[in-house]
Amino acid sequence: MQEILFVNACTRPQSRTLRLARHVLAGLEGQIQEVELYREKVMPLSPEEVEQRQQLVDTRELEHPLLSYARQFAQTDGVVIAAPYWDLAFSAVLRAYLERVLVAGVTFRYDRQGVPQSLCRARRLIYVTTSGGPIGGLNLGYGYVKALGETFFHIPQIQCLQAEGLDVWGTDVEAILGQAMDRWDTGMDTTL
Repeated sequence: MQEILFVNACTRPQSRTLRLARHVLAGLEGQIQEVELYREKVMPLSPEEVEQRQQLVDTRELEHPLLSYARQFAQTDGVVIAAPYWDLAFSAVLRAYLERVLVAGVTFRYDRQGVPQSLCRARRLIYVTTSGGPIGGLNLGYGYVKALGETFFHIPQIQCLQAEGLDVWGTDVEAILGQAMDRWDTGMDTTL
């Protein structure tokens, strides 16, 4: 059975982003493993952790808890990230998580020319976001995640589902969310 890693960077249980992400997940085939970043209190790496992480990789002690997020990411077949649109990107907790995932020797390695080579098996990444105002072409969060997925993890299928303008006065929030779900359902591929 395919394994799907659900990275939940939503702060509120009633999050509109979380609602869209759960809709996406309901249509995918596979076993879902959720990481709730706020509940797990994911923090940026401390200077000591950076040093320890390098030592663990150098000595090939890859089962250490400090590398757990990276191992989990490397071993999944597909990834769904739910990240509300904050400050043209996403919240700091998702950045801290990605810092813990991007580990040379666990999720990628450099070849002799310095080109990143993936150590991940994921074939698909779906980024889900919602915003109160218009996003337009400034979804820097998705751009960042897409660049990581292409450059370091070599994930061949990377998609974004977004619903925007949800807090604009007079907006029908349910209609916008419904349209996003319909767009997803129309082009949905249930495989990883």
